[in-house]
Amino acid sequence: MNENDKNEDILQDDIVQEVVTTDKEVPDTVIDEDASIEDDEEKDVTDMSREELETEVEELKKDTDKYYKHLQRTAAEFDNYKKRVSKEKDDIYNLAVGDTVARFVNVLDNIDRALAVESADDKMKEGIALIKKQMLEIMAGLGCTEIPTVGETFNPEIHDAVMHIESEEYGEQAVVEELRKGYKCGDRVIRHAMVKVAN
Repeated sequence: MNENDKNEDILQDDIVQEVVTTDKEVPDTVIDEDASIEDDEEKDVTDMSREELETEVEELKKDTDKYYKHLQRTAAEFDNYKKRVSKEKDDIYNLAVGDTVARFVNVLDNIDRALAVESADDKMKEGIALIKKQMLEIMAGLGCTEIPTVGETFNPEIHDAVMHIESEEYGEQAVVEELRKGYKCGDRVIRHAMVKVAN
């Protein structure tokens, strides 16, 4: 064996020895610790993400409850608004009807006076009676009627007592005579009935 071959063998032995030494210098514990650290970091990230999601879900629930309650209040307010507007419309309508009917009450009084007059012309009286009937039907269609009087108990809300009589024939505060007809539309009195009341 020549000198060059000896040098090559020595060089190869040095390389093999260095590689073996390097492998021995790498501790197994270092690899295990790195793996443990990575696992811990993944666990921390997972826990934080879950907590954040739970917090966000709670906030969304609170927002949902808030918006739902706001929607309920808005719906209730709108329902009350519709009822109020409907009542106002009814009140305006009834007021307009009452004011219109009130202008025809005096006409009905004149028709009653015409019917009370003695006349030989029965056909004319029949015609006037038909006119009165038609007017009362129109008023009834508008929700307006005559106020009942004779035989009823005196009611100051619908009756206007202008005369009183002492009589045991009638009950106390009984209406015994109608002096002028009264009318009402719904609950609104257009004109009080003028009456005579027994004490």
